[in-house]
Amino acid sequence: MKAAAHPVLDPGDHYPHHNLYFVVSDAWDLEVLGGILLSDITNLFVGGYCVKMRGGTYRFQAQYLHRIRVPDPSTSQARVRILRDAFRLRDTAKATTAVAAAYGIDASFFTGG
Repeated sequence: MKAAAHPVLDPGDHYPHHNLYFVVSDAWDLEVLGGILLSDITNLFVGGYCVKMRGGTYRFQAQYLHRIRVPDPSTSQARVRILRDAFRLRDTAKATTAVAAAYGIDASFFTGG
């Protein structure tokens, strides 16, 4: 349970604990996907599906994570660079802005600007 998604990248050296979920992909650069998962839009998806627990935390479960809709992995190279950079820097605002653009959503809804 977390208040927001907290994606991390492991190169395959560890086995995930029973409370963690892992994602593999042949189509996605996993750092770019990590940028998407870091965004507030991911939290909007999960928050729309899951039960909000005491203290405002979300219960991230596989059935909710499976329902997250991600943009086409062949998104623009500029957006790919931004998402990768946002993931590496743990910059949620930058990730949210890039994902909002990929979905055609006004990012000010999430950033308050």
